[in-house]
Amino acid sequence: MEVWILYGDDIESNADLAHEVRRFKAEAVRMNISLKVYNPVDFDLIVDENTRDSVLIKGKPVPLPDVVYPYFNHNDHSYFSLAIVRQLERMGCLIYNKAETIEMVRDKLHTHQVLAEKGITSPKTMLAKFPVDDDMVNMIERTLGFPVVVKTLKGALGVGVFLIDSPKAFKDQMDLIGQTAPDIQLIFQQFVEASKGRDLRLFVVDGELVASMERRAKEGDFKANYSSGGTVHEFKADKQAIDLAVATAKALDIQIGGIDLLFLKDGGYTICEANTFPGFKGLEKASGVNVPEKIFKSMERRLAQHRKEKKVVPFKVEQSNQWTQSKEIFTKIFDHAKRFINRDKMVA
Repeated sequence: MEVWILYGDDIESNADLAHEVRRFKAEAVRMNISLKVYNPVDFDLIVDENTRDSVLIKGKPVPLPDVVYPYFNHNDHSYFSLAIVRQLERMGCLIYNKAETIEMVRDKLHTHQVLAEKGITSPKTMLAKFPVDDDMVNMIERTLGFPVVVKTLKGALGVGVFLIDSPKAFKDQMDLIGQTAPDIQLIFQQFVEASKGRDLRLFVVDGELVASMERRAKEGDFKANYSSGGTVHEFKADKQAIDLAVATAKALDIQIGGIDLLFLKDGGYTICEANTFPGFKGLEKASGVNVPEKIFKSMERRLAQHRKEKKVVPFKVEQSNQWTQSKEIFTKIFDHAKRFINRDKMVA
């Protein structure tokens, strides 16, 4: 099995997800899997119906792999990177998290819209619009309540997430943002008090839970992200948490994902958000699970099924069949017209 990981940073650095890519490389060697890591900027996209078995990387044709895992860093929101994923999808590669899924999950509001449609519980969420006047502040107080969580629409790793305690502080903050960055995209979200400073990360691969952990915020913070200085702890997920995480991954069509759950006051959980580029450094530390191994084994199973189901019909064959059908229709029309003309000549 040949696997490509699409990753845009220096693997040997401390960049976002670089540690995880190194783990994938080490595990691939142990499992005798051919793994190549390519930077999206090295691709040259040329769409051509005659070339369906290779793509250009650094100007040279490279045969397609069996499996592709887009593992962009969390700041890569480029159209180009998604276009590469779409291209490889349509050339028949098995993709772990398709372009449509990446785009949907990246947009926090869209994520909650889909979850609401599927009846999956998540905090009440509102899309911001500026200017924020007193009527809007009053409406937020009635519908979401204070404190209220403010998030950038496409943030990750806990960056761009704020907790605002009162209507006055909220109005002052929104006035400042409205003056300095009126085009910023924000969502306002109901604060789940019972989960302040802690949450759960459940790692789902192909519809199955492979590992879980509890994350706790550093003192004085309400965000529990490990990358922001939080701590990680072993957590044995119960059936309710597993079912909720798996249902969320299914609703969003996520093959590899980190699903974050919040604790509810009276027991149970609600969905905080999902992530199609989940880090797992803290998760392996807390759970002891070999995450890359689980992912590679899943890829091997799905690849066998993918090869059975894969049916590629060359465009030229379709074109030839269509031409044959059209030719038969025109021949019948011509023959009918010729008989009609000959009949008129006999009458005359």
